[in-house]
Amino acid sequence: MLRPTHTAPGASFVTIQIRPNSTQTHRGPTAVRRRRIQEGRPFPLGATWDGIGVNFAIFSAHATKVELCLFDAAGETEIERIELPEYTNEIYHGYLRDVRPGQIYGYRVYGPYEPEAGHRFNPNKLLIDPYAKQLIGEVKWDHALFGYTIGHADGDLSFDERDSAPFVPKCRVVDPAFTWGDERRPKVFWDRTIFYETHVKGYTMRHPAVDEPYRGKFAGLMTAEVIDYIRSLGVTSVELLPIHAFVDDSYLVEKKLRNYWGYNSIGFFAPDPRYLAGNSIAEFKELVSAFHHARLEVILDVVYNHTAEGNELGPTLSFKGIDNATYYRLLPDQPRYYINDTGTGNTVNTSHPRVMQLVTDSLRYWAGEMRVDGFRFDLATILAREPTGFSEESSFLHATMQDPLLSEVKLIAEPWDCGPGGYQVGRFPPGWAEWNDGYRDTIRSYWRGDDGMIPAVAGKMSASADLFDKRGRKPWASVNFITAHDGFTLHDLVSYNDKHNEANGEDNRDGHSHNLSNNYGAEGRTDDPEIVETRFRQLRNFFATLLFSRGTPMILAGDEFARTQGGNNNAYAQDNEIGWVDWKITPESRALAEFVQKLIILRQSLAMLRRGTFLHGTFDDELGVKDVAWLKPNGEEFVDGDWADAEAKCFGVLLDGRAQETGIRRPGTDATMLIVMNAHFDVVNFTLPEAPGGKRWRCVIDTNLPDREELAPFDFGKAYMATGRSFLVFMLEPDDTAESEDARRSFAHVSEAFARSAGDRLRV
Repeated sequence: MLRPTHTAPGASFVTIQIRPNSTQTHRGPTAVRRRRIQEGRPFPLGATWDGIGVNFAIFSAHATKVELCLFDAAGETEIERIELPEYTNEIYHGYLRDVRPGQIYGYRVYGPYEPEAGHRFNPNKLLIDPYAKQLIGEVKWDHALFGYTIGHADGDLSFDERDSAPFVPKCRVVDPAFTWGDERRPKVFWDRTIFYETHVKGYTMRHPAVDEPYRGKFAGLMTAEVIDYIRSLGVTSVELLPIHAFVDDSYLVEKKLRNYWGYNSIGFFAPDPRYLAGNSIAEFKELVSAFHHARLEVILDVVYNHTAEGNELGPTLSFKGIDNATYYRLLPDQPRYYINDTGTGNTVNTSHPRVMQLVTDSLRYWAGEMRVDGFRFDLATILAREPTGFSEESSFLHATMQDPLLSEVKLIAEPWDCGPGGYQVGRFPPGWAEWNDGYRDTIRSYWRGDDGMIPAVAGKMSASADLFDKRGRKPWASVNFITAHDGFTLHDLVSYNDKHNEANGEDNRDGHSHNLSNNYGAEGRTDDPEIVETRFRQLRNFFATLLFSRGTPMILAGDEFARTQGGNNNAYAQDNEIGWVDWKITPESRALAEFVQKLIILRQSLAMLRRGTFLHGTFDDELGVKDVAWLKPNGEEFVDGDWADAEAKCFGVLLDGRAQETGIRRPGTDATMLIVMNAHFDVVNFTLPEAPGGKRWRCVIDTNLPDREELAPFDFGKAYMATGRSFLVFMLEPDDTAESEDARRSFAHVSEAFARSAGDRLRV
């Protein structure tokens, strides 16, 4: 074990007393300037510029000494090493008057190297400040990055003497000043929210309007043509895959691949350097400002559940060397080893108050200083897991919900992980939204033509009331999606029966094999016109189902114009044309995108789809109406025995506009809708039912006739030929009675939206 000897600030070298079982010496930089350091303050944590100097503060409960290491402007040469002089409430701190923004720095932390007790201090390893606002450089994989000596007989119990400074990113002191001007948060209501999940680099690398130096950067994403397209599509909230500083896994680098998605964080305050076109984090603020001026929200996908340091055999980059026993969950009876609820080697210990502070400080920084509008939490179950298991009363959930800033932004959970009791869909508290993978699987299965799916589809289109209709939660709590970054794109879902992940270098063993996909007669690309038409109709069916279900829809960027990954359903390492969005849009894919735009316009005009009530199909005796009726093709309502018909694949959904809209007991005034879904491969004649207060139906959507530009009329009792594999929407045209005045206004509003959707064109 090493026991450091404290030396005066500014000493030109550091000596370490050696116990008999060690022969280590650790020398500092060869050329040192002496600085005058002051005590500083223990808060805020990190490196804070106050206009005169910089306060440095870092938490460690078990360290014995912390040295601040200053580097030259290139971050290559360590020019000075200064011991932080004060230790207050487990925080080491000091203040330097002559340090300015732009200063490059890192830390060396001293303490016991006792892996079997959970401690892995090694001052030979330069460490990233957990609160660093900017990093420069990237991890360069070398044996010096590891606290133990690779290849040593004692494994991770050995102690490595090599200096890791040349191989780790360095921290940079930042000046937070930024002029926001008249920027305002869009504050999109939840019932109008439509998420658009994308990747900073992948969305812009092949975009023809983005200048070459800005491709793959925040600056590229704020290109006017890019923002105009997103805005014209109609989505409201752009959800970015992780932008926190992250590490390319060593095994990927060895295969000449990269960690493309970014789910391997090493810094929770710093944007990843690879996304900056310049050397200033103000570039991200400019992006947020540009999106806000376009009335678009910015949502960040954040990864607080694990870090890039891996398990006991992983590198020492930051947290592991600062206070391993605090920052990570370790096995209680064997603290040498890590609890691995994430499947990535380690699990962040959010049960500790200082670690929880790190997470909430990071969230507040991005929501406050950077003005983002919400967060999607990767493997959120882990964050809410206490030593006793997942808990709605966890410190993490309490901290976010009571915080005056965080409680006002959008909070979205990925409500599962691979740990015990990891699947918790529907279990997060009021105020949270959750990814609903059950919606994804159900809708995929139905349109594939699987038997017996109608009861499940009915539940999912009703915003999964069985899961979310409790404690005053609203339908928007269910984030409905059919595709996401992880899995097939929508085009590939209807083009491949099997995954094709050979490019990942794992012999196609990686990625999920249960995709619920169908190639409709040919694996991958085909020129067969019948197959192509079927595939595009299925794409329209998926989009129509997603956007006409209750809940919050999420679209994977590029799906609207049928982008492909060549059948790769796990493109996490494909930082290339497989993972990047291809903007060479064909006439067929443009037509699909314009159809999606039309669906979004209609959804936003149909208050019925955005009501804050779940659908239960119960009869309201006072109002004399059902909120929803489920219909057979003959126009009659389902009875108990009909739900058990496994071969039934066509059904109708009658949404009565007269049903109660809110908690106030009064009739609704929305337009009545009829949705018809036919997953059968052949035509089904669907009898259009009579509906009170109306005189006929008008067809708004038919995925077999996507270019229809008029609200075609259809009489009650007539059979509509629902094409095999098609989705239809009808609006009730109100009659002329006085009681229908409100309904007529609603119908006129939808008619205007339909006319506008026929005239709007995407800016692409």
